[in-house]
Amino acid sequence: MIGRLTGVLAEKQPPFLLIDVNGVGYEVQAPMTSIYQLPALGERVTLFTHFSVSENAQQLFAFKDKDDRLLFRHLIKVSGVGPKLGLAILSGMEANEFVQAVLNGESTRLVKIPGVGKKTAERLVVEMQDRLKDWSVAPTESSQDTSASENPGQQGLSQNDMIAEAESALVALGYKPTEAAKVIARVCKEHTPSRSEELIRLALKSMLPA
Repeated sequence: MIGRLTGVLAEKQPPFLLIDVNGVGYEVQAPMTSIYQLPALGERVTLFTHFSVSENAQQLFAFKDKDDRLLFRHLIKVSGVGPKLGLAILSGMEANEFVQAVLNGESTRLVKIPGVGKKTAERLVVEMQDRLKDWSVAPTESSQDTSASENPGQQGLSQNDMIAEAESALVALGYKPTEAAKVIARVCKEHTPSRSEELIRLALKSMLPA
């Protein structure tokens, strides 16, 4: 089982990444909360991974830290929550933010995530409260709020390419194409993001309750 990868960040097409490890390219899927923290293309990166095998696919999921991977593993143990939905949840909310919502019984904060209806949100809260009761929720500065200024990892994309990449990422996370296009257009009118990761972050933030 592959538990960690250290190599060069060769490609970034959220939520997909290609990590070059000594000439071997590993395609992984990562939540946006991890992608926001990545260095520029061509830089070295270490990611913690989870290998998922199903009847139809073998997939490698990657996370910037072990806590996110642990939470992902807790998530996919919940009835009705598979890797794709786990990825969507961790893309929309920081790990500590999700844990706090679960511990506080705030299922309504989860229903805006694609694939999470009222019953699934309630199931997440009920099944995960006991698993997460010892999780230490510390107030930290969100990487989502600082990544745009600190991470220069995506320069040179045209406005159209940036929009297309952001829409593609939202669709891959489970949002409908029309919904993704609509929210991206709205965000572009209200903000001036310079990178697709920043645009995705703003779009996800606008679709989830505070």
